[in-house]
Amino acid sequence: MSLLLRNRGALLLLMFNIFLVFTGIGLVVPIMPTYMTELHISGSTVGMLVAAFSLTQLLFSPLAGRLSDSMGRKKIIVAGMVVFALGEGLFGAVSTTYLLFVARFLGGIGAALIMPSVMAYTADVTSTEERAKGMGFITAAITTGFIIGPGIGGILAEYGIRVPFYAAAIAGGIAAIITALILPESLPSDKRKARKPAVKQSLTVQLLRSYREPYFLSLIIVFVSSFGLANYETVFGLFVDHKFGFTPKDIAYIITFGSIAGAVVQATIFGWILNKFGERNVISFSLIMAGVFIFLTLFVHKYWLILVVTFIVFLAMDVLRPAISTQMSKVAPHQQGYVAGLNSAYTSLGNIAGPIVAGFLFDIDINYPYISAAIILVLCFFLSMRAKRGQIAESAS
Repeated sequence: MSLLLRNRGALLLLMFNIFLVFTGIGLVVPIMPTYMTELHISGSTVGMLVAAFSLTQLLFSPLAGRLSDSMGRKKIIVAGMVVFALGEGLFGAVSTTYLLFVARFLGGIGAALIMPSVMAYTADVTSTEERAKGMGFITAAITTGFIIGPGIGGILAEYGIRVPFYAAAIAGGIAAIITALILPESLPSDKRKARKPAVKQSLTVQLLRSYREPYFLSLIIVFVSSFGLANYETVFGLFVDHKFGFTPKDIAYIITFGSIAGAVVQATIFGWILNKFGERNVISFSLIMAGVFIFLTLFVHKYWLILVVTFIVFLAMDVLRPAISTQMSKVAPHQQGYVAGLNSAYTSLGNIAGPIVAGFLFDIDINYPYISAAIILVLCFFLSMRAKRGQIAESAS
């Protein structure tokens, strides 16, 4: 029996766990334009609030990855769920700007604890051949949370603009309780002692030395793709609200429709796609498709065309993320938590820079964030193609 089948119960629980958290995150997406108006904050402030979450995630991700290697995955996941729930509840309860930033910092700590541990847990309970399928399941749960979350957020916002944030806090609390009670540890103490520990370095040292790693190019692509997607997602609600007068429900429906294909692909044929075409080809194709269709967003005006363009952008990104994670997990089989921590750190770097740039550009011209995102993703596509040609030449020699 395969490792994946033997651990399907734990994997299902992880999927349910991460699904609840990202449902909570997705809840708030369609209501941010209204929230922005009621609290009288600018696009730049919205960008900085998004970046604050990612900044904290960046600072704590490498530590979280090492902790999951030394203390076990379960404890770190539970702790992350609790902190995440506190952050979401606080964000819904406060109105002053500095407390909103405190809430976002808490949310970032929670995400930093959760994501590397979940990815490392998945790597623990799958074989190399099953890794892509396992990562696809986890990412499908994330995407499904985003699919359902905005729709629920649009509905809950009808009962009060802060209700979705309280719902997100409840989702995180439920996930923490279920994990603490049911999830088995994938890396017990005897296995932790037998493993070679990752070198304990500061975040700055880890980032500066990461260029030596065999997966450094993958980390660069993680950063660039996160930057481009953060540009797109941060101002999407503001963009369609200002340009077309869309309501929270309209925004929720667009995001929901645009995410469905990604979840279906991840849960069904993602493993086959990677095995058939290879991680590098899939990554390159996803980058160019995302860049081109983000640019096309500037030229569509009808509701159904916005649905189609968003659909393709989300599909490309939903395939890109697990493809990169799978590629990196294969080159460092004995330090999954450390690699996942660096992955999360580079994602956070992109998620810090992207929203800040997007918010600043949005205040100048609502079209500028999408222009910059498209340019960055297309440049990254050429970088990935150059790296692929270098790998082919190296293999031939």
